[in-house]
Amino acid sequence: MLKKTLLLFLILLSLKGFNQQKSNKSTPQELTLESAVLSYYNGLYPRTLSNLKWTTNNTISFRNDSILFFQKPTSTLAKSKYNTSFLNSIDSNISKIPYFNSLDKNHLTYFKGNKFTTIDVNTKSFSVIELAKNAQNNQVSPNKKQIAYTIENNLYLAKGEDSIIPITKIKNSNIVSGQAIHRYEFGISKGIFWSPNSKCIAFYQKDETNVAEYPLLNINSTPGKLNAIKYPMAGQKSEEPQIGIYNTNTQQLIYLTIGDDYFDNYLTNVTWGPNSNFLYVAQLNRDQNHMQLVKYDANNGNQISVLFEEKNEKWVEPEHELFFIPGIENQFLWLSERDGFMNLFLYNTDGKLIKQVTANSWVTTKILGYHQKSQTVYFSGTGKDPKNMHAFGVSLAENGNTFPITNGNGIHNCKLSPNGEYLLDVVYSFNKEPSVYCISLKKNTTNQIFLGKNPLKNLNIASTELINIKSSDGTSLEARIIKPAKIEKNKKYPVLVYVYGGPHAQMINNGWLAGASLWMHWMAQQGYIVFTLDNRGSSNRGFEFESIIHRNLGTVEIEDQLAGINYLKQQTYVDTNRFAVHGWSFGGFMTSSLMLRTPGVFNCGVAGGPVTDWKWYEIMYGERYMDRPEQNEAGYKKASLLSYANQLEGKLLLIHGTSDDVVVMQHNLALVQKCISEGVQLDFFPYPMHPHNVRGKDRVHLMTKVLNYVMDNNK
Repeated sequence: MLKKTLLLFLILLSLKGFNQQKSNKSTPQELTLESAVLSYYNGLYPRTLSNLKWTTNNTISFRNDSILFFQKPTSTLAKSKYNTSFLNSIDSNISKIPYFNSLDKNHLTYFKGNKFTTIDVNTKSFSVIELAKNAQNNQVSPNKKQIAYTIENNLYLAKGEDSIIPITKIKNSNIVSGQAIHRYEFGISKGIFWSPNSKCIAFYQKDETNVAEYPLLNINSTPGKLNAIKYPMAGQKSEEPQIGIYNTNTQQLIYLTIGDDYFDNYLTNVTWGPNSNFLYVAQLNRDQNHMQLVKYDANNGNQISVLFEEKNEKWVEPEHELFFIPGIENQFLWLSERDGFMNLFLYNTDGKLIKQVTANSWVTTKILGYHQKSQTVYFSGTGKDPKNMHAFGVSLAENGNTFPITNGNGIHNCKLSPNGEYLLDVVYSFNKEPSVYCISLKKNTTNQIFLGKNPLKNLNIASTELINIKSSDGTSLEARIIKPAKIEKNKKYPVLVYVYGGPHAQMINNGWLAGASLWMHWMAQQGYIVFTLDNRGSSNRGFEFESIIHRNLGTVEIEDQLAGINYLKQQTYVDTNRFAVHGWSFGGFMTSSLMLRTPGVFNCGVAGGPVTDWKWYEIMYGERYMDRPEQNEAGYKKASLLSYANQLEGKLLLIHGTSDDVVVMQHNLALVQKCISEGVQLDFFPYPMHPHNVRGKDRVHLMTKVLNYVMDNNK
């Protein structure tokens, strides 16, 4: 009887514990600001498969900490192919599965420090190409046997463990080889371009002799030191671009015959032809309204011909390399928004337009690849809803009708298999777990590879609503409202407007959290409405929507943001007397503009790294949207925040990283100086030694500073 009683007691106790655990799991935990700001590091951002990629033999691969998995596109089960122990038996330097650079049936390649290793899993052997310890900008040749890289301002080639060849030996530090030029505008992300046959290297070179130096203070030494950077401001001297070609067999170095009239213009979209004999370059004038696509002989650098030109009274912005049609050496696809939206155009290498492939009234973002047998091009684009990103196909052989591959609301990041028959689809949506699918393009079937977990499942987060607002001219504007999880009846809530508002950015989408940062949910749970609107000038809506800002930055954008404010004032749950605004970079410019040019609308604002006068911003970006100061004096004056310093009402906090090399601190200091001269009080907070963005653990300090300032002053 005692045993039965004891057993019954233990069962009841375990059930009580189970119910308590179940109850604890169902009770949402409170989100902290620190965990929200560091959400990725704290496991609060949804994860998919690590190092997910196609192998050269059309197999899916991904890794975890101890195993490299391979999976056939049609299979529902991944197989553990190689583990750490197996790879360590070949290369004793491997302590965990590395992030692989490339994979094929028998070979794995990866970087570890300054060593590039190729493992042959059949012979259980490996080879190493060792770079200099201070090597940067590493680019591996297509055959994986050579690596080009930079040290400081020069370019080098490594062919083996002890083979290091200097390609340039320029002592003048003003001449920089092998690095991205034009401050990463025009889609430029690198400065080294291998030929398809691995025999030649094309590379950017820039001469910054005439570019003014800008001083940044390093306080981490005694005494402090000045770090001078080259910073070309609007209207001033720019860098002089050039392109070199190095033959790795003959060790001959040549330069393209660009011409003297291109001394301060732009060279972009560098593309090798498939036979490695020709190099194609998009050449853009400094005014950025006239582009020429030029074909060069890669053997001697001579210009062969100008294939075609594009002009626009506002701007032309080439950002995509040529896509050569596999199996057809003399045809390529060109991405252009000449008809108002980014579309695909088919040309031959003599410059003849064969046809316009797509004529969609929405934005194409990139080409994913090509299926040779069906002559189908696969590409990414928004589709009719600009908040989405989908994969599409179009046949070159037929009439050009675009057909969708992916569906449903969300952001689909897709990768086409090398044979063009399968599509990996990594999809995020704002109210679903991330998923990975493999789509058979021939059979039109979908195979789920991975279903992620919602990392916020047990957290008490706010509610999100996506809405549509009309601008003054009737243009549709996308907006997002984040509200406390429980709205109390008859209660009025203060508003924080988070703004960016500039080109090449979209704040509202159907991806994770609808594009919001998790700190916005924390703020909503403190009793705030957090509101964001993509005004005209934002991306993924076509050329007319974006280019309306030309020569008048800050005018239409303010008008659209105020349309959002007017909408909020009509909502019963909004405290119409308590509006605050915060933004960074272009959003800092917008925050300061809204505080100074529309006084009385906002009680307070926090502007991080703001542009305060466009004459102090870089040439490549600034002149595209504002032209040069001498060409647009009225526009520069109207956009300058110094013109409105005496109009400040409410509280304004300016924040800047003291080592900001994007929006230099002169912007903020000049506005502070102007406010002092006008007798206007405002607040300023520096983040010593931080560049344009404050990252790491210091970002918790930043967001605490920002949000406390809002809550303390939005009254």
